[in-house]
Amino acid sequence: MGAANLTSLASDLGGEKMEACGAPLDILIQGGTLLTMTGGDEIVIDPRIGIRDGRILFIVPAHDPLAALYSPREVIDASGCLVLPGLVNTHTHVPMVCFRGLADDLPLMDWLNNHIFPAERRFVNREMVRVGALLGIAEMILSGTTTFCDGYFHAGAIARAARESGIRCVAGMGIIDSDIDLAGEAEAAAHAAAAEKFLAKWADAKPAIVPAIFCHAPYTCSPRTIRAAKEVARRHDSLFLIHLAETAEERDFVASRFGLGPVFHLAALGVLDSRTVAIHCNWLDEEEIDCLARNGVKVSHNPRSNMKLATGVGPMPALIAAGAPVGLGTDGCASNNTHDMFGEMDGAAKLHKVFHKDPKVMSAPQVLRMATLDGARVLGLEDEIGSLAPGKRADIILVDLRKPHLTPMYNPYSHLVYAASGADVRTSIIDGKIVMRDRKVLTMDVEAAMDGVNAIAAAIGNSRRGPSGRDGMPAP
Repeated sequence: MGAANLTSLASDLGGEKMEACGAPLDILIQGGTLLTMTGGDEIVIDPRIGIRDGRILFIVPAHDPLAALYSPREVIDASGCLVLPGLVNTHTHVPMVCFRGLADDLPLMDWLNNHIFPAERRFVNREMVRVGALLGIAEMILSGTTTFCDGYFHAGAIARAARESGIRCVAGMGIIDSDIDLAGEAEAAAHAAAAEKFLAKWADAKPAIVPAIFCHAPYTCSPRTIRAAKEVARRHDSLFLIHLAETAEERDFVASRFGLGPVFHLAALGVLDSRTVAIHCNWLDEEEIDCLARNGVKVSHNPRSNMKLATGVGPMPALIAAGAPVGLGTDGCASNNTHDMFGEMDGAAKLHKVFHKDPKVMSAPQVLRMATLDGARVLGLEDEIGSLAPGKRADIILVDLRKPHLTPMYNPYSHLVYAASGADVRTSIIDGKIVMRDRKVLTMDVEAAMDGVNAIAAAIGNSRRGPSGRDGMPAP
């Protein structure tokens, strides 16, 4: 193991090796322990990773002469570190960092209808979204996420914040009807027109910024709106994102309103295909699991948000067994409280073990794949990111093992899932550019983002205090 694997990766370059030599590397990473996540559970020691023009040029063992043929502009010493693909967060509402801790320990519908939706109606605007997105992105970069998939209002502001910071982003334009009972053709057409404009505007920003459409849920978007939005997404070959079967209440509401449960309701609308990402999927029976897998639907699993809101335990092992790609997401910071994907991995592994009463369910290597290559598959980006191999985008993180809580290390997969946290990520490289070095974000002013969100939080806090000074969210 180790050198043999690296040599085979280097051979992928074939005759391009010598042709490519001469121009300097942008970055050479040397040393450490590499997890390629290319398939299998390779653990390779002391590699050399050459990066140029945003892509991985070669991965070779330390003694391979190929690395010596280049003059790197920058050398990163990864000694004492795990080197692995950047983490892929398949579901966020990143500006909701502004609502972190606003209303905890509540059922989902109470939390949404009596706290979050009223706060959004009063405080969400383009500037709030921009500032919140910057802070959420800083949090993700600092904790090893290099790609995130978002769904929220003012998605252009989120896309611009992502471009400014250097993180890779699938930016989903949020769609929600004013009233599902009253929504008609005119509202659906307005949503579709806005979606068409958004997708066209950001079409040339790929693969750094990938525009998408996010319909909130079958209980907040009418059938007309869902169909119209999906038609636009299909014309642009864009992802269509939607919360699905998150709660038992949603299942019952959709069934009573439309005569079918959430999955078959969407199937009847013709929106289930390989470019649809279904988020949560906690309440599924065997027929619904088969329906999603048969239609090629991708799934975003958000275990800590589900646990905190007590919305249910999704049948992820069954979905995976049926062939549905499943990635991990943190959800928004109002329902999870952090964007730390290491915590999400730990939560995913342990939740399913205790739920199924089987310690073998959701092994550490499988969960790490969900946070890397399988997450990339969910977003349709597996040819570009999610694993480390020649030709792929250089989205790479270094996790510092020289910590008491990471000593000793017998199995790096176990360490990453059960012992490490986002605070252990030392360096983040996205698209071949160093965006964090030695725990310092280089592409943005993190303190300014924190100050901006604190100013918004002060206004939100003041709005919650009635004449008596007691907390209480104003009525919608």
